[in-house]
Amino acid sequence: MEAPVTERLFDLRRFPSDGFLLLLLFLYTPVGLCLLILRIFIGVHVFLVSCALPDNFIRRFIMRVTCSILGLCVKQNDPRLRDSAVKVYVSNHITHFDHNIINLLTSCNTPVSKGASGFVCWARGFMELNAMGNRMELIEHLKQYSSQGYNLPLLLFPEEETTNGRAGLLKFSSWQFSILDVVQPVALQAQRPFLAVSLADSSWISELLWTFFVPFTVYQVRWMSPVFRQADETNEAMALRVQELLAVELGVVSTRVTAADKAEFVKRQRHVPPLISSTAPNRSLGARPRTSGTGSFSLEELKISRMAQRVKEVLPHVPLSIISKDLTKTNCVDTTITNLLEGKVLFTAEDPSSASASQISTAQSSQGSLGSTSYSLKPIAKTFARSPEDRHLSLQQRKDALYEYATRKYLEKYGLPSKKD
Repeated sequence: MEAPVTERLFDLRRFPSDGFLLLLLFLYTPVGLCLLILRIFIGVHVFLVSCALPDNFIRRFIMRVTCSILGLCVKQNDPRLRDSAVKVYVSNHITHFDHNIINLLTSCNTPVSKGASGFVCWARGFMELNAMGNRMELIEHLKQYSSQGYNLPLLLFPEEETTNGRAGLLKFSSWQFSILDVVQPVALQAQRPFLAVSLADSSWISELLWTFFVPFTVYQVRWMSPVFRQADETNEAMALRVQELLAVELGVVSTRVTAADKAEFVKRQRHVPPLISSTAPNRSLGARPRTSGTGSFSLEELKISRMAQRVKEVLPHVPLSIISKDLTKTNCVDTTITNLLEGKVLFTAEDPSSASASQISTAQSSQGSLGSTSYSLKPIAKTFARSPEDRHLSLQQRKDALYEYATRKYLEKYGLPSKKD
């Protein structure tokens, strides 16, 4: 199965696109508002009760029943699969309340990774440490914590960010697998009617209110067999192995998309203007830019055209049509450049000298505005050589040229002196 693109991993709109579901949601809204107000009142009392009761089986049972009244229904497969000797649980991340859901089934602690500290951190059920600013100190604190047998197990989320849980898993960070040599994966799924379970850029407060609004949200927790570190296995290899196991259990794919990629994706989506085109109102966002002489271009087409020119400056031997076609899929200049350099996109190289006069004059004028010094990229082979060594050398030359170009652009943009100066 091909790894999904970043857009498929996250939900950007909460409401359904189906007209029938929108009608049902409209009819349900008065009931949902009443539920929201009632559950806020009940939720305050549930929080006070959870603070008063000691952490034991009776408290978890009471909390599980009261949370079902609040709309949080939790199911689990055979609880005997959970190994009480394992001190580190790792789970995929779907909502802001995943740690609370698993805490309804077994007692465990989740160290806070980001966000507010103090009372808010404690009230949400996180364990606050004094080493959150330093990764190495955090790992040492968690190792020391796990080495003490009387402490509760740790619940960690190697994805470090939430997804919609339907398409794939984010790349697991490796530091969670350096604490102990055995972890127990936990597969988590969530479903609710009418609305998306979580949005890519939503806060935990808004997600809590929407949870109270909908009739119910069903969480399915599946315990998996513990995973032991193999001989001479690195943290990265173990993280990848556990990620693949969880992906198979959930029926999704394992991707290389990271939490930083999600942050960049959300930031990019906030700055993308809405598509407005009077000549083609039904054109999709992924449509290929038009090159006909009609003179009518949508905002999306203009954006793709500008990004294609930026890629063309870095890789002048790549046809502009190939660049534009890949940009409609990635919507990112850096990703397209990487795809072209690594050979993920096939193309027939063209002679850079055959570029149009307007492109050359534009490039010269832009260089002249930056300074009197003119720059040019290293000559790059138009095609890969036959031997693997020559192909690797060609690829390295392309990467070096891209790095040098990006460095020059950065220095020129901020007026910094170059290393040659």
